[in-house]
Amino acid sequence: MKKPLILIDLDGVLNSYKGDYKENHIPKPQKGVWEFLEDLSKNYIIKIFTTRKKDLVESWLKKHNLDKYINDITNVKEPAFFYVDDRSITYSGDYKELQRAIIDFKPHWKLKQNNDNRA
Repeated sequence: MKKPLILIDLDGVLNSYKGDYKENHIPKPQKGVWEFLEDLSKNYIIKIFTTRKKDLVESWLKKHNLDKYINDITNVKEPAFFYVDDRSITYSGDYKELQRAIIDFKPHWKLKQNNDNRA
């Protein structure tokens, strides 16, 4: 049986991006990303879904020994079992709920920064 495909965003999911985008620099990997990708790759085909240059992403994956878990890198939203992104909202069938979620949305790294500032 063929493994299902999942597309995973790079910035803010696999790396420590916090809104400080630099075109030619990819932040360091998130803690736990190696174990996460190793486990996931047993049951899924994994593609990186990013707007970054493919050669830069390939170099970053190799540098951090993550390339063995990744099947490809794309900037095309391909048909997939699911998508993982730090800037996404799941549509539940209710437009009013979706509109509230859009208005109130903050990526996880923005929520963490706010919590860190309160401490």
